[in-house]
Amino acid sequence: LPFTIISMSSIHIMMLHTEGSSNPLGTNSDIDKIPFHPYHSYKDTLMLTIMITALFTIMSFTPDIFNDPENFSKANPLVTPQHIKPEWYFLFAYGILRSIPNKLGGTVALVLSVAILMTAPFTHTSHLRPMTFRPMMQIMFWTLVATFITITWAATKPVEPPFTLIGQITSSLYFLFFIINPLMGWLENKISMTST
Repeated sequence: LPFTIISMSSIHIMMLHTEGSSNPLGTNSDIDKIPFHPYHSYKDTLMLTIMITALFTIMSFTPDIFNDPENFSKANPLVTPQHIKPEWYFLFAYGILRSIPNKLGGTVALVLSVAILMTAPFTHTSHLRPMTFRPMMQIMFWTLVATFITITWAATKPVEPPFTLIGQITSSLYFLFFIINPLMGWLENKISMTST
């Protein structure tokens, strides 16, 4: 995982240098541009210092603040906890895995839920890069965020009726977003072509 994060960060920085970053309006004027150093490097250094200070404060004074309460109970080899769940950052994928009753289908959906994120740059069909002037896409994006949070929340609950249904509906909505996303771009392109 660390090598993946480092390689993805390196690719991001290389693309940022070749493509450049975007602004909310989506224009590429050089009038308002400022050099990275000293303006942004000072801001980045300040934020990095604040984050490291907060991290060391949490590690020094309250290291168990984010632990699951189940970890503090006394170990008993005869009793299994009722609701075993993964760490919070795996709950989304676990929710999709759990929403499909078939083991193989759940595993395939789990792998696809992560792999489909990598297809998003290739399925971007709109002529506009930012979402500022794309209200339908803004609604779709915030629906995806709400779906993601709901899948994560449903994965923390026991496997019983309303939570399994919620997990199945939100898993379907999650995959549906990546099908509708390119269609939405094509529709917005047609609307912008007919209006000009």
